[in-house]
Amino acid sequence: MKVDKKKSEPEIPTASMADIAFLLIVFFMITSVFSVTRGIEFQLPKNDNAETPPDSQEEAIHVHVIAAGADCIFEVDKQQMGLSDIQIYIEPKLARNPNKFVIIDPDPNAPYRCMVDAFDELKQAQVKNISIPTAAEKAAWGGVI
Repeated sequence: MKVDKKKSEPEIPTASMADIAFLLIVFFMITSVFSVTRGIEFQLPKNDNAETPPDSQEEAIHVHVIAAGADCIFEVDKQQMGLSDIQIYIEPKLARNPNKFVIIDPDPNAPYRCMVDAFDELKQAQVKNISIPTAAEKAAWGGVI
């Protein structure tokens, strides 16, 4: 008596295919590196407890960017001037004190490019300490910077 053996077809088990796919997705999400767009880089001031001599203490240069429709107006130390004149105004002050602080105070309604133009102009003038105060910092100083 001959017993017929059924030949089974070879097959790939797919029962855990969804689990494997899920684990691969999680693995690649965790190990991948996301590119981050970098914005404007600022150098934050160091917390120095050393006191500076009183003769070296000067006020910072204040650059106010005012909205004027689609364009903007620049006021440096309360003097209205063009963008190209900012560098000329600042260079003698930087010659006396190369670590002089410059504060850019943009009007909330001014176009963003105007603040970036002022920032670029200050960087071309080799200004080391540029600060752009936040709304909370302005409020802490009573709105006057």
